[in-house]
Amino acid sequence: MKSMPMFVIVILTVILAGCSMISAESGKLEKAGLLLPHTMDDQGWNNKGYQGILGIHSSMNVEVMFEENVQSKHAIHNAVEKFDQKGVNLIFGHSNIYADVFTELKEEFPHIHFVSFNGEVTGENVTSIHFQGYSMGFFAGMLASRMSDTDAVGVIGAFDWQPEVEGFRDGAQFENDHATVFVRFAESWIDEEAALIYYEEMREQGVDVFYPAGDGFHISVIEQIKADDRYAIGYVADQLDLGESTVLTSTVQQVDTLYERVATEFNNGELESGNRYYDFMEGVISLGDFSKEVPDDVVEWLNEHVEMYVETGKLPSEVEHKE
Repeated sequence: MKSMPMFVIVILTVILAGCSMISAESGKLEKAGLLLPHTMDDQGWNNKGYQGILGIHSSMNVEVMFEENVQSKHAIHNAVEKFDQKGVNLIFGHSNIYADVFTELKEEFPHIHFVSFNGEVTGENVTSIHFQGYSMGFFAGMLASRMSDTDAVGVIGAFDWQPEVEGFRDGAQFENDHATVFVRFAESWIDEEAALIYYEEMREQGVDVFYPAGDGFHISVIEQIKADDRYAIGYVADQLDLGESTVLTSTVQQVDTLYERVATEFNNGELESGNRYYDFMEGVISLGDFSKEVPDDVVEWLNEHVEMYVETGKLPSEVEHKE
């Protein structure tokens, strides 16, 4: 972890002879900036944001910039001023911690549109993108219960407000009335030590399927799960490559897809302010690839439930009869 934030111009705007950029054609998107609460090489949430901003560059031919380890109100304000001086008029804050500050800054920088994630915002030039984590946690819990040999499953969350944690508990208990669901919170996205302590506690209680729902500590936890020959469900990214016999599947948030969609809407003058919500049916949340450890009939069973949810908006627990 770097001790000081780093301001980086990732890549310069490409101008091709005889061709106009998308931003020049519409006169809307000039440059895009990204603020990350931690480093971009975490193999999780922050890296997803980094890939998203690079996707905007490659698909829209605009200059993009990012700054890492931006957490305090003062640091956020300074970063926004830097971006403003560089001509950035669309800023992504890749966390809920940016929502309140962006809401305060919107009047000082009315020519910039601010986008944060999973926080509550108000204002004409500020938008918050909400991933509906409850549903992805619910399906993870269903699979965990189905694959558990001990009827004991566990979720290690970062904070108690995460809807995917509640979803996991409800999904696991819906699928198996006899399941015991262990829940602990690291109170941090990146506290590997706390997460591993909670993992060990759960392992000693007989938990054999884990959902490490913290994008800064999930890699370390999955590595330990692999060493102990137990099962994990990946979080945010498709993490089957961490262990094809360990990671049953992953709950994936297609952040890069959503970044490009938001940037395109902004460029076209169609980006709505306020709070916006995205789920499986919008194509930005999905399940990842399945391990060969998951029987084909279980894969088909879970995929059918996901497809039904996409079609009806109803989780299995909201359908009158359970299979």
